[in-house]
Amino acid sequence: MKRIRLWLFALFLSLLVACQQSIPDAKNWPIEDFTFIDQNGQQFGLADLKGKVWVTDFIFTRCADVCPPMTANMAKLQKMAKEKGLDVHFVSFSVDPENDTPDALKAYVEKFQGDMSRWHLLTGYTQQEIERFAQKNFKAVVKKPQEGDQVIHGTDFYLVDQNGKIVKYYSGLNDVPYEEILKHIDMLQE
Repeated sequence: MKRIRLWLFALFLSLLVACQQSIPDAKNWPIEDFTFIDQNGQQFGLADLKGKVWVTDFIFTRCADVCPPMTANMAKLQKMAKEKGLDVHFVSFSVDPENDTPDALKAYVEKFQGDMSRWHLLTGYTQQEIERFAQKNFKAVVKKPQEGDQVIHGTDFYLVDQNGKIVKYYSGLNDVPYEEILKHIDMLQE
């Protein structure tokens, strides 16, 4: 009888472990504390996101190629998450802070009809600060060349957990894995 109880307990534990879901290849990269200015001219930072799951990217309003489709993709992801009842926030960091004022960011994102109560577009730092911030925290390149008005930057979406750690990144431009991102957001909220 004791042997059967021990066997049943071991079976229960193995089933419990098997039922726990985890996001494959989680990065768990911590994001340093930050406070910047959002599209409403308000301070917004990591402290405002504590306890929340969020998706973030890097864009700028004068972008000639990748940013408009990325922003449209972010708006689509936001809409899909809302339809599924997921509690998720969105953050876009400007990679051209000299030109991307709060008003410019607000006018830009309004074209994409996102829910601004859960989407903050950030500026209020120097070009050098955003380049260092992107590299250190997201392992992402952001570079404004001396010539021209375009900024070199990545096109990924980053999923960040309630503790401010980057869990995973995905293509934010082409073949966006919407369902996979939504599944991972849901997993973080369990």
